[in-house]
Amino acid sequence: MPQFMMLVLPPSYTDAMPGTMPAAEAVALMSKFNQELADAGVLRALNGLHPPSMGARVTFPEGKPRVQDGPFSESKEVVGGYWLIEVASREEAVAWACKVPPVEPFTIEVRQVQDTADFPDEVKEALGNFDEAAWQEGRKK
Repeated sequence: MPQFMMLVLPPSYTDAMPGTMPAAEAVALMSKFNQELADAGVLRALNGLHPPSMGARVTFPEGKPRVQDGPFSESKEVVGGYWLIEVASREEAVAWACKVPPVEPFTIEVRQVQDTADFPDEVKEALGNFDEAAWQEGRKK
């Protein structure tokens, strides 16, 4: 079954100061939703993220790493958290996204996770001897 990321894009996070935390009421509502995902057997992972002001970006101008500490003034949308769900279709993933409690006027972006089975043969060959199935199995232990 395909996996989908439901990415939370809260406008309040773009300029959030270090240490910004969600309100207890919002966490309580999200916790109920998280439990609903778990009870349905579709939840694979979830996490909230600290604001960009506490992060860093690594870019590679001319092939060399360059580190920029947050905040990032040019950011229009930032990821505030995510759910990884495993469902039968994009439509089912979107239906789950529609159930997210509207604790603020955020956007939920739904994106399917690429699986190596989706890749054309030349891309699979470029993976070399990396065994994704074994790596995934090792993560479960």
